[in-house]
Amino acid sequence: MPLYGPDFAADPQAYYDYLRHHGPTAPVELAPGVEATLVTDYTAALQLLRDPGFRKDARLWRGLRSGEVPEDSPVVPLLAYRPNCMFADGTEHQRLRQAVTDSMARIDSRRLTQITGQASAYLIAQFSARGSADLMADYARQLPLFVFNELFGCPAEIGDRVLSGISGMFDGIDAAESARVLHGAVGELVALKRERPGDDVASWLMAHEAGLSDEEMLHQLSLLLGAGADPLRNLIGNTLHRILTHAPGAYQDVRHAVDDTLWQNPPVANLAAHYPADDRTYAGRRVEAGELVMVSFAAANTGIERAEGQTGNRASLAWSAGPHACPSQRPAMHITVTAVDNLLGQLPDIELAVAADRLTWRPGPFHRALDALPVRFRATRVVGQPPTPIPSQRTASPKAEHVDGARRTVSSGKWSQFLSWLRK
Repeated sequence: MPLYGPDFAADPQAYYDYLRHHGPTAPVELAPGVEATLVTDYTAALQLLRDPGFRKDARLWRGLRSGEVPEDSPVVPLLAYRPNCMFADGTEHQRLRQAVTDSMARIDSRRLTQITGQASAYLIAQFSARGSADLMADYARQLPLFVFNELFGCPAEIGDRVLSGISGMFDGIDAAESARVLHGAVGELVALKRERPGDDVASWLMAHEAGLSDEEMLHQLSLLLGAGADPLRNLIGNTLHRILTHAPGAYQDVRHAVDDTLWQNPPVANLAAHYPADDRTYAGRRVEAGELVMVSFAAANTGIERAEGQTGNRASLAWSAGPHACPSQRPAMHITVTAVDNLLGQLPDIELAVAADRLTWRPGPFHRALDALPVRFRATRVVGQPPTPIPSQRTASPKAEHVDGARRTVSSGKWSQFLSWLRK
């Protein structure tokens, strides 16, 4: 069963319903020539995510090692091994994971609220007088970039390329070039922070007692930005979609809508690649060492709700589970709730500009993401002073920076325009 193309993107639940006929797992194709076993059952997924007999090290991937999976496949850049905590096991995973967990824990929730609020107000001000917007392009896509630019101490020009690279990898379109763009941008960020550390996540990660090398820094930061920017854009967009396609009052508050979205339409639909360390029986079938086994968070979530009629005390698998559960859950929830709440507060009469069944979704096996979310509302011009500026190491004017001994010019862009708006 192929998990790519417009048909799958249009109605993935129909595919998941069919795959459940195979039992807790089913054979799928992620891209032409790339086969995997997909876990669609909630209980079986938890077993996989918590079982040390299934490894995360993608160097075990039999299909890639044997040449059966083409190296230029669009899904390889996202699944191939890198020296970060997502692909590590045992003590190495603990070392890399602790550096990430400790650094993310240093993010102050008040500062996060302030950064998100400022970015939200600025973006809304750009389109509020028009009376219409595409909430994906004009809001959900840009807001995480602005927030992460500040949290990670990331200059605007680098941040733009980070988001472009991440989007391409998740879309599976020219993924190798997208990976090159992402790693090139993050490499520049690492060099910048070695020279000028600041009060930001990248600098905290660099100073951690784990003693990360430049290569480990590059891949840890790529993981954090990748696990934040594109999925967070999709979580904001999917939550707004859920609110706008349900009757007014369907949700008691924004947090309720976000939680429902994580259950019903999670931004990362299928991922968590694992590889059996040896031949074994799992979920009633035989799996071989090095076989690619992935979790369908979307199918597992909706399957258990249909089976039980309610979720009860069970946790959504949208954040994964076990030792590799998402370390950014707290800030991601905080950013999403603040962003959605601010938008609905500023534009209370907002509604879809097209019929819900005319909305289209980006193809790809890994994510659940809208192409666009067109809306309309009563045009209003945002007036008054912007929120109190946050301290920033970035400057609004073009400047030159030395990176790896080479001089490059950073031109004024969206981040600089945002900072100029804050200073008004």
